[in-house]
Order: sequence, then structure tokens, then C-alpha cells
Amino acid sequence: MSKFPVLVTGGAGYIGSHAVLALRDAGWPVVVFDNLSTGHRRAIPEDVPLVEGDLADTALVDATLAQHRIGAIIHFAGSIVVPESVENPLKYYRNNTANSRGLIECAVTAGVGHFIFSSTAATYGVPETVPVREDMPTLPINPYGMSKLMTEIMLRDVAAAHPINYCALRYFNVAGADPQGRTGQSFAGATHLIKVGVEAAIGKREFVQVFGTDYDTPDGTGVRDYIHVSDLADAHVAALDKLVADPSASYIMNAGYKRGFSVNEVLDAVDRVTNLKIERRYGPRRAGDPDALIADNALILATLDWAPRRADLDGIVRDALAWERKLAERT
Repeated sequence: MSKFPVLVTGGAGYIGSHAVLALRDAGWPVVVFDNLSTGHRRAIPEDVPLVEGDLADTALVDATLAQHRIGAIIHFAGSIVVPESVENPLKYYRNNTANSRGLIECAVTAGVGHFIFSSTAATYGVPETVPVREDMPTLPINPYGMSKLMTEIMLRDVAAAHPINYCALRYFNVAGADPQGRTGQSFAGATHLIKVGVEAAIGKREFVQVFGTDYDTPDGTGVRDYIHVSDLADAHVAALDKLVADPSASYIMNAGYKRGFSVNEVLDAVDRVTNLKIERRYGPRRAGDPDALIADNALILATLDWAPRRADLDGIVRDALAWERKLAERT
């Protein structure tokens, strides 16, 4: 299969930078489009072109697609903080929905054949049962989840009307860092539990706040499905291969491991890996947080040439910790 250039929006960010590495490792030419509002230039390999700009600038997007002869787009760019989406919904409908609409239109105009979208388990809202399957109701409870679901709907309708196919990957809890130490989660003020835990382990935080101890789970704390970011990046490459192999088919798939860990179990893993005891401060649950959110991953395992390779929780924590220490050395 001849490999054409792939545009990665948000390629200087956490998940996007890992996808850039996975694409390059698989032999795909890559171009990154990023406004660097939350991403970092150093996260992009020096030989990967960076177009610095905003997706709202559709003239720049058009020029980028034409200049680099882009054949596929992997779309990560957007806003991701759930509480902020409740406080500032218009920001999320602009950055996640309106900008995605513009990007999709540019793709259709340029004749880009394939589109992979960074979606989220937040499209399900609070599921009635777990593990969550792709055919379960999508009932987002916040603007973040709704903004992503609206983009999924746009892709479905556009793929029915134009010669473009797509794959929307609904992420569960993404964690860890590149095992080779090439990139990781660098966003200041991140709220991801494993990131917060390893920050506390190296002294960047005094404690870890645990929200809720009365969930219907074995230890009372919320249970989530944590997927290693490098496994997730590999899933994007496998999705691209699948879209290219069958241009008539499109997919929506969960990206997770079909097993969950509670907040306390994750922090226990941080304690084990660091040989420390991180202070935990327990407080009330946050509105809208489900007891458990675990992916049914049968569809992605059956559809893509992909399987988890880094599913060990201690290993995920170890990679995150190594990256956090590397960040600390830079400051």
C-alpha cells in the first residue's frame, strides 16, 4: 500500500504527538496542524512539518491540504476539560463542533478520502450498564460530550453524501507516556488521575483529591477504564489502514481495555511504583460522574489489526512517572 501524507490536527498535544510518532514508525508521511495553545513544538519530531494556525482559518487549512497533498486527516484538535465545557459551552461548540465542521468541509473540497476523529466515552453520558457497547444510547450530560457527538453525526452524514470514509474512536481514560520517553502529557493543570498521581509523587502537588467515596463499586471510589496512550496511538494507525483498505466502510469504535480500576486502585499503583505513600484527601463526588465507565472493546478487536500491548496498570504508571520526571528536569 502506497502511503500518502497524513494531516494530524492537534499533533503537538498529548495524544496527537503520540499518534505522530506511531504514524512515522509505521512509515506514513506526517504534517502537523496546531495553534500551540496547549501543545508544544518540542513534542513534534524536527523532520515533521508544522503548520502553526487555527482551524477556524479555513483558507490556511485549504492551502495546507493542497500544498502537502494530504490523503487523510486525523483530527485531535479541540478542547477537552469537562467542567470548563459546562462553564463555557460556546467555547466548546466553537473549538470542537464549528471548527470540526469547517475542517470536514475543507476535506471534502480537497478530495481527502479518509478522516479519523478523536471522540470520547463522554458521548454515552451516564450509561445504564457497563461495559459500554457502541450501540448503547448516546446521551451526553455536558457540552464536551455533546460537541463530540455532534461531530460524529456530521461525519456520518457527510460520508453518506461524499466520497470520504471515517472512523470515530471513543476514548476512555487515556494515560501513560511514550515508553521511549519521546513525548508525554505536558499540559499544565491536567486533571487526569494518573498524571495527578505522579505529579504528587515527585512533589509537584501536596496531595491527590479523591471525588466521592460512596459509589456503587467495591471500594466506593469511581472505576474507569485506563488505556495507555501509545496503544491508543497504534489504534489510530490501524484505523487508517482499515479505512484505506475499504473506502466504502466507516466505523465508530470504543478504545479501551474492557477492564476498570478504581481511583484508590490507581493511587495504590502509584504508591507501589514509587515506593511512596501519596496523601489522599477525600471529598464529595462531582456531579454527573458515573459509578463506573468501562469500554466493551469487542468491536475494535474484531475490526482492526490491533490489540493492547501495554495494558499493565503499573506499567502505565511507570511510563507516566518517567515522563513527569523528565519534565521536572526541564524546569
